[in-house]
Amino acid sequence: MALMVLDNIRTWLTSSGVAFREAHHEPTRTSEESARARGEELRIGGKALVIKVDSTFRLFVLSADRKLNSAAIKQHFSAKKTRFATPEELLEMTGLVPGCVPPFGAPVLPFPLYVDPSVLENPRVAFNAGSLTDSMIMAIDDYRRLAQPEVFCFAVPAETA
Repeated sequence: MALMVLDNIRTWLTSSGVAFREAHHEPTRTSEESARARGEELRIGGKALVIKVDSTFRLFVLSADRKLNSAAIKQHFSAKKTRFATPEELLEMTGLVPGCVPPFGAPVLPFPLYVDPSVLENPRVAFNAGSLTDSMIMAIDDYRRLAQPEVFCFAVPAETA
């Protein structure tokens, strides 16, 4: 499934005329490891998290140098509870393991997509593309145009989390 996601992203970006760079690297499990492997600053990374908000799974993307503010998500959706998808749920819904979820809803993943402004402040975004060993880097304007996310604040600087 991971290779299918990688191929789907590659095909989608290419057919949309989007320039991107691919990086094949050792398996990375954290945002810090991914940034080092890609040769990018931590803040360039788009950390994609599948979160269940009340009864709906949604995809949230924040800059890798930030921490999630679940209270902001609850407030935005008037939700009572939030939780991360379990590894088993993630595998069942996407065929992916934690750490390799790309920052795209449809047509790549079946989730509504939300992006924190911290991602859009950077000139480009880097992300694991359906694999712990394959990353892509693309211009932020192209990402926003293709991904068409809803944008709202749900991240805080790491030192305040």
